This record gives sequence, C-alpha cells and structure tokens, in this order.
Amino acid sequence: MPVLGLGVFENDDCVPACLAALKCGYRHIDSARYYRNEDQVGQAIGQSGIPREQIFVTSKFYHPEKGYQAALDAVNDSVKNLGYDYYDLYLIHSPLAGKEMRLETWRALVDAKKAGKVRSIGVSNYSGRHIDEIREAGLELPSVNQIELHPFCQQKPIVEYCKANGIVVQAYSPLVRGKLDDPVFQELAKKYDKDAGQIAIRWSLQHGFVPLPKSARPERVESNAQVFDFEISPEDMAKLDALDKGKDGAVTWNPVDAP
Repeated sequence: MPVLGLGVFENDDCVPACLAALKCGYRHIDSARYYRNEDQVGQAIGQSGIPREQIFVTSKFYHPEKGYQAALDAVNDSVKNLGYDYYDLYLIHSPLAGKEMRLETWRALVDAKKAGKVRSIGVSNYSGRHIDEIREAGLELPSVNQIELHPFCQQKPIVEYCKANGIVVQAYSPLVRGKLDDPVFQELAKKYDKDAGQIAIRWSLQHGFVPLPKSARPERVESNAQVFDFEISPEDMAKLDALDKGKDGAVTWNPVDAP
C-alpha cells in the first residue's frame, strides 16, 4: 500500500484531480460508494496510461448497504463502476449499522476477498470495541482502519489498538479541512519552508499513518505530495502532538462511538 493517497470525497468531477495525482507520482486513490465517483476513478486510471496493477484503489460500503447480500451486491456494483476486475482495498465505511449487521457485512467482505473481487479488507471509523466483535466472531481481522486523524484529533486509543494488532491506520481529513491557522503550524511552515498542509501531512507520515489528503485542485494535489524531502524534528513533532483536543478536535462526523 502506498503511504500517501488521494482522497476524492465530495468531488463530483474527480478525473482531473486523479490524473494530476497519478502524473505527479501518487499510486493510491481512496473513493467510496457515498462519493458517487468510483466510475470516474476508473476513467482516470484508463486515461493515465499507468497499468491498473500499479495503482492501489479503495472503496467503501455506506452504512445503509448493510447485511450479507446487500454488501455482496454493493461490491459487485463497485467493481462494475470502476471498470476493472477488483479493488485493492474495500472498507466498511462506518460502524453505524449495529453489531449484527456489522458482522454480516464483514462476512460478505471476507467472501468477496475469497472470490477475488477485493484484495484486502478493512473498516473505517471503527473503535477497538467494534474490531473486537470481529475477533470474537472468529473472523479475519481488518487489515486497515481508516479514521479521522490529524494533530487536533489524534484518536490515541484507536491508534494504539490498531498498532498492537497489526492494523494499518489510514488518516482521513489529515488537512483538518483547511483549518490550519494555528500558530504552531504557521511557525513550522516558516521554519521548514513548507505550507501548513505539508506540515500536517508530514506529521501523519512520521507517525506511521497513511494520510489521504483531498483536493479537487490539481496544483494542490501536487503540492500535497511534496512531503518526502524534509523531516520534522522530534521537538517540533512534540509541539504538533500537544495540539490534541481529543474528540473535541474532530472536524467530521467521526462516528467511532457508535453502539
């Protein structure tokens, strides 16, 4: 899995952003059924000239698509939308469906993987408790948990759980939806001759997360990838770590406490 991905949330015309990303070196695109642009991701892959097997593509169920058969049907529809035979990663988008439906949906993903429709399977917005349900049912554990994650909302208990269980942590909204005017970000942007967004993405990478910055602007997509030519010092990482506000720092729905 490439360590940096392009998010295409709320991008009704994501082909230009995807093409810009692929042109400047991204090999990871994160979509979802809720975004309604799986087909556009597939179009961009085709137009890019880059072989499909070199690009890591993710999609996700939305929580109304719950239960075994509905989930299988959704995977099949997603594959059709993409225009290729498989996804590299498929996630349950949230835990909102309730325990029984969560497990039935997960069983469908396990079988979709066995059928070759998806190469790996995971979850999004899950707490350790939700993942424990999968373990207690005797099922394969997720390979990925994608959560809201940035210096203001660090989700430490979930991150620690995932690291202890070998689950990759993907970070959505790593740019805090553009709310990066905190003095610490401004200070470090000046110090490292980078913009605040690049500081936020680099923070995520240095913690071992897989950030998924989203932008519809090709120039912004490119600048978000210019994060591998510098390293934030331990002292400055500590300054960013100190910004954590827990759940109060969330800027999205963050449904990790769903019953």
